[in-house]
Amino acid sequence: MAIINEKFAVHTKGSTDIIDITRYVQNAVYKHNLESAVVYVYAAGSTVGITNIEFEPGLLVDLPEALNRIAPENIEYHHDETWHDGNGYAHIRASIVGNNTMVPLIDGVLQLGQWQQIVLVDFDNKARSRNICVQIVY
Repeated sequence: MAIINEKFAVHTKGSTDIIDITRYVQNAVYKHNLESAVVYVYAAGSTVGITNIEFEPGLLVDLPEALNRIAPENIEYHHDETWHDGNGYAHIRASIVGNNTMVPLIDGVLQLGQWQQIVLVDFDNKARSRNICVQIVY
């Protein structure tokens, strides 16, 4: 078994900004010309998520609306009492979504569904640069 590590960064607007990172992951993986592997995509940070979704206009509205019902921005969080940064909701949302996903590589192709993309969701209340690690195990 061998491991390849790749990294890239994306700039976000914050406020549940959803960015399709599929092509970045594909570029990181396909340049190695592998046939079979497990591809692990991870975002460092406690207010960011990585998930799979159909990257289409309706869901780009639905996902933030659903998360706002679960962890609203406009209520008090104990985190905010401690740090006074107003992003307690972002930590809760990121914990629910998670900060990683795995995709198998079979016959040299990432096994994403026809309407499935890998997305980064920045829940924080400000713009940021997010570092993404792609680990390829083969």
